[in-house]
Amino acid sequence: MIHARAKAAAIAAGLFAVTAYALSVSSSVLAVSLQGNQLGVSAPRFHFLTGKALDRLHDGLSLGFDAQLSLLAPEAAPPLERSVDRFLVSYDVWEEKFAVTRMRDPREKASHLTASDAEAWCLGRMHLGAAHLDRMRLLMVRLEMRAEENEEAAPLLGDPGLNLASLIEIFSRPARSQQQHWQIDSLPFRVRDLEH
Repeated sequence: MIHARAKAAAIAAGLFAVTAYALSVSSSVLAVSLQGNQLGVSAPRFHFLTGKALDRLHDGLSLGFDAQLSLLAPEAAPPLERSVDRFLVSYDVWEEKFAVTRMRDPREKASHLTASDAEAWCLGRMHLGAAHLDRMRLLMVRLEMRAEENEEAAPLLGDPGLNLASLIEIFSRPARSQQQHWQIDSLPFRVRDLEH
């Protein structure tokens, strides 16, 4: 029933019609919540510690993941707002647990995590401002993630300030064909509907 209502709203909005249908049959839907004056996200069925990235971690290598949240509206071509971040993930082969460091300020760390907990920890650090938003406007949030490739990881991770412009530049170009990347969207929503 909820998916049917969301799909109908998306069709009326035009731009979201195809996306909403795809999401209504997908298990990886980005859930959006209102946390004070910010929009937060979660996606319990979305996993990025998989495939080649997981193999590299199991081999004892640390791996960076670049993430971008974008706030979209039907009538606006560029994102209304976006947030970019980088997370460095490592794996302890003895304990079989993950450790994660948020590379942007404020820097945070967590360790002894399962894969799902590490993924949730990363998403839990990403937010979009909501104080200025029209509570009645139809919106959608998109999450994009990319596993860093060997040649791009070293210079950016070595920068103590982690240049925000460099992170934004990463998402201004398409992912390379061999690069692991993911994109999931929320269903269309209004901020009013997230308020309790």
